[in-house]
Amino acid sequence: MAEWSELPKELLHLVTQSLHTSFDLSRFRTVCSTWRSSVEPKRNRLPGRFPILPNDDDNNVNVNVNASFGFHLSKRTVYLIRQPQSRDEMDTIATRTRSWLVKVEEGGANRKHLLNPLKRHRFEFSEVIDIQKLSILEIGHEYVLNYVNCSPNALNDGSLYMEKVVLMNLGYSERDFDAFVLLTIHVSGKLAIFKSSDKKWTILQDMPSPYDDVMLFKGNFYAVDNNGRTVLVDCSSFQVCLVANPVFGGDKKSLVECNGELLLVDMYLSIDAGTVDSSVFDAYFMREKTVKFEAFKLDEGSKEWVKVNDLSKSVLFLGEDCCFSASVDDLRVSKGNSILFVDSFFILSGENDEDDGDSHDHDVGVFDFVNCCIKPVGHYPEYSKLFWPPPSWITSTDVGSKCFPFLYEQPIVFGALETM
Repeated sequence: MAEWSELPKELLHLVTQSLHTSFDLSRFRTVCSTWRSSVEPKRNRLPGRFPILPNDDDNNVNVNVNASFGFHLSKRTVYLIRQPQSRDEMDTIATRTRSWLVKVEEGGANRKHLLNPLKRHRFEFSEVIDIQKLSILEIGHEYVLNYVNCSPNALNDGSLYMEKVVLMNLGYSERDFDAFVLLTIHVSGKLAIFKSSDKKWTILQDMPSPYDDVMLFKGNFYAVDNNGRTVLVDCSSFQVCLVANPVFGGDKKSLVECNGELLLVDMYLSIDAGTVDSSVFDAYFMREKTVKFEAFKLDEGSKEWVKVNDLSKSVLFLGEDCCFSASVDDLRVSKGNSILFVDSFFILSGENDEDDGDSHDHDVGVFDFVNCCIKPVGHYPEYSKLFWPPPSWITSTDVGSKCFPFLYEQPIVFGALETM
């Protein structure tokens, strides 16, 4: 049997082409010095400053990128962190709930910040997480625009442009951000696109109905409006092409990839009358409540959204800035066929008060496709344990001698501490 260090460089190069995350690349580089020297660490360099979005009537104005007001871009990645299984625990109930979802934002000075995977809320966390002992899957990412006159490390949302942003890299490699395109939704409800070569925002005038969501799927920009009409956006000509006719019914449309297919999720809302604590002041207020979801998959031939009644072993996650999916096997939960989403109604109504006091998922709900009902995530312990607070094994250094190794170049410190 040949030594690992003696594999041809051509073969090592082919292997690295299939490594899409920094964690996978780190594992590859820890095998031996030959493998380490065959590829450089992945160091993504995000684009610099962007101009602010213009008014709709200032569409063709070339705003100076170096103006004192504008945006800078940051990337956040959603990871599924799992405790390695011992050989005796493979495919047993004992391995359930040994998974944790977290969103990580790269900060300055090699720091990383932890956020709720579905929201913009940042956690205060200064523990050391040694990823040499953990299995880590990258299952989603998002880009956010931060106003340059606000600190990117602020704990509130005041520094963020609140609409979803997607980025397409036009460079020769994933690490080359010299050429790129951004797509987002303008305050008018129209699509806004920024191309690095143009150095300006362009507002696309196509808008039969305000757009709800944008997504990068298989190398193309997609956008869906409030009626479900879905278009493909050409980043060269800025033209839109119809890919699916409207789906009328719900109140908010989201796009999400699941098992290699593009899905449309339609959220139905109702208005619920609530009351304020009379000890403070006596008043009534109206609040939105999510009552139902419908899911559709794209039939490109007929340009129609076809209704899906069963997600089988998949779980969809609808976040504030990104949507993603995962299988029950990856999540290590027994139940799939569900949608997890953010709904502040649970906080206002107190329906999630039975959760742990340290939990930050009081406004997360679960839609069950089997019985078409919505309940707070606290009613599903397996799902609830995917969120904050972190499980004890996250910071534990003892995972057992029978576990398969998950090696990295160095431990990573999340929160206030720097990378070691």
